Amino acid sequence: MNSVIGEPLAAIPGLKWANRFAGLGTDFYTDRLPSPLPAPYWVGRNQALARELGLDEAWFASQEALALFTGNQVAPGSQPLASVYSGHQFGQWAGQLGDGRAILLGEISTPDGSQEVQLKGAGMTPYSRMGDGRAVLRSSIREYLCSEAMHGLGIPTTRALCVTGSDAGVRREEIETAAVVTRTSPSFIRFGHFEHFSYSDQHEQLKVLADFVIDHFYPACRESPQPYAALLQAVSERTAHLMAAWQSTGFCHGVMNTDNMSILGLTIDYGPFQFLDAFDPGHVCNHSDTQGRYAYNKQPNIAYWNLFCLGQALLPLIEAQDQALAALESYKTVFPEALEARMRAKLGLPDARPQDKALIETTFKLLAADKVDYTMFWRRLCHFGTPPGREKVRDLFLDRAAFDAWALQYSERLAHADIGLQADLMLKNNPKYVLRNHLGEQAIQAAKLKDFSGVNTLLTLLQAPFEEHPGHDSHAGFPPDWAASIEISCSS
Repeated sequence: MNSVIGEPLAAIPGLKWANRFAGLGTDFYTDRLPSPLPAPYWVGRNQALARELGLDEAWFASQEALALFTGNQVAPGSQPLASVYSGHQFGQWAGQLGDGRAILLGEISTPDGSQEVQLKGAGMTPYSRMGDGRAVLRSSIREYLCSEAMHGLGIPTTRALCVTGSDAGVRREEIETAAVVTRTSPSFIRFGHFEHFSYSDQHEQLKVLADFVIDHFYPACRESPQPYAALLQAVSERTAHLMAAWQSTGFCHGVMNTDNMSILGLTIDYGPFQFLDAFDPGHVCNHSDTQGRYAYNKQPNIAYWNLFCLGQALLPLIEAQDQALAALESYKTVFPEALEARMRAKLGLPDARPQDKALIETTFKLLAADKVDYTMFWRRLCHFGTPPGREKVRDLFLDRAAFDAWALQYSERLAHADIGLQADLMLKNNPKYVLRNHLGEQAIQAAKLKDFSGVNTLLTLLQAPFEEHPGHDSHAGFPPDWAASIEISCSS
């Protein structure tokens, strides 16, 4: 196996690198070149994101691009590094963590602003904690597809530019093949970055980091009399909106540790995630989460707990505890309001009325009682205004009497709504396609045989999940019985 990185690439068309995070100083990272993989090949290339980043189309299909995004060569102007952070994992302080298998190449200028480019699975770093620094094909495909699925749904997220593979073996529960996913984000800074410097009493570095985040991502906070409390409030509100998006879409993250929480309110670190099939509020998607800490219905409270940890980390800068607590309070207001707004849109209610909260709560209880398929219910509900459409919704329920009672309540709320406008609103807020576990598993099994057509098809559907995509109804159907036996854990 080739263990020496190749000669630097020639200049890449239209690609200029900056290294703002590296400018923070070596307390924040360790320089680290990626570790090459033998005989890499393309698994998936996200052409839509490549265009948004301003990448040259011909270059993105080249062997040079393949080498760069596998970690076999380095682009001129980039400064590969692994950052250090700490965190709470499953509610316990875990101490120093860091980018154990992620290497930040640097930052590129795009038509929509600066984006960091990071390789995940590119080899060991000083923070690998006895790990091998690698990622396997299955988890890389899942992150590639799910981050784009979330983007297609309009949910804030890191994104994935491509996946490359290699037949090099990686040991997990069994020997699997290696892969590298290239992901992008305005920043990969996490709550855990702040915890690291706060818990180690490096308050000068903590201030440098907070100032960096404020100056580049939350400049309005600088105008506040207490900018660090303002930062905490802004992050709390972004996180509240993110949780509302997750809950309304039926998304389970699976590992909401503080080191997996983005300071920008993005979905980050796709491991044992799942979109709900049957609606079960207590569903735990992570097979490793034996205590059910990160169950679907606990996610909003866990987010607040994580924000409280961030607030504690920022206390050396905020100084007054009451200011930190006041900043966190905004979460308790913003989250329910944001969730109610999203649920009204899913119900086709363009205006807010006092009875809406009760209707939303009744809807959730109705779905939970019969464990109704979550995505299918909402998509079918888009056509509730027609008799055939209403009957298709009713067919999802075993307790028809309970459904009929709910349908009467819902119909009364819709009495003065424009049916056409209502249906249009709902079709824009209730996706037909989400990345169900069985769909991902089918694409992964084919990819192991070097058939990447399933990956490419899913990417196309998930990037436009509200559209019909004629000929692909099977991708929006009920999950097969075997889907319930799929176990997703932290192993990747």
